[in-house]
Amino acid sequence: MKSVIAWLVRLITGARLCPASASNHERSRIYFANHSSHLDTLVLWAALPSESRERLRPAAAADYWGRTALHRWLATRMLNAILIERQAPSKERDPIGCMVEALGSGSDVLIFPEGTRQLDGVMGTFKPGLFHLAKRCPNVDLVPVHLENLCRILPKGEIFPLPLIAGARIGPPISCLGESESKPDFLQRAQSAVLSLGPST
Repeated sequence: MKSVIAWLVRLITGARLCPASASNHERSRIYFANHSSHLDTLVLWAALPSESRERLRPAAAADYWGRTALHRWLATRMLNAILIERQAPSKERDPIGCMVEALGSGSDVLIFPEGTRQLDGVMGTFKPGLFHLAKRCPNVDLVPVHLENLCRILPKGEIFPLPLIAGARIGPPISCLGESESKPDFLQRAQSAVLSLGPST
């Protein structure tokens, strides 16, 4: 079932399956990507080889992915998502702690450091969640991802995707957070790594 849905997502969006070499990693990964559409998570999930797809646990907003039975089914049964409470996080519902636990169990995690969709497709400033996650998990790979054209394929308010071509480009891991590296410097370095994967201007 998952393979069929992944194939359908690639068929509808035109996204290509990443090479099998994307699965060859021993350490857990934090994938971090730009965010412009509700399709972002599905497209990256579908673009990964099946082995990586099974390891992936996207961080997803509970207020969106938990709002209907279909959304909850996609999030929990298909994507194995970590549902994050954005409105009222607490010590008991610590989003960073949930992701740390997933990484510690051998899963890979996908996060969108901008925190919310950028409807014009221009990447916004990275929020500090990626910094705190990297600080608490120094022994994982930090992998940048650039998602292309998804804000045009499924703009805000639209239900059906437009017939355009999407892309998911996975870059090489960036170096780990340095002991003396400041939060702004790290976040700028991570954002530049995602931008470098985008189309040339």
